[in-house]
Amino acid sequence: MFFVYALWSEKYDKIYVGFSKNPDDRLKAHNLGKSPYTRKFRPWHRFYLLETDNKEDALKKEKYFKSGWGRRKLKSELEKWQSGRMRQS
Repeated sequence: MFFVYALWSEKYDKIYVGFSKNPDDRLKAHNLGKSPYTRKFRPWHRFYLLETDNKEDALKKEKYFKSGWGRRKLKSELEKWQSGRMRQS
């Protein structure tokens, strides 16, 4: 089982997409600065998580989310996540 995840940097308003077998550990690694690309945009918040059956499906979904249509989908998901967060505050 693999997961495709999307992270958001509130400070820089950036979205990062990746995949992992263990998304919780991966989020911690991103926030600890263990990934060269994401290090400079910390802290990261995970706003989207999708479970897939295998690595190939995860790679396809990751590629989709890095495309124009996929980015639009993630921006919509981020807006939903942000509005839910604001209601909880």
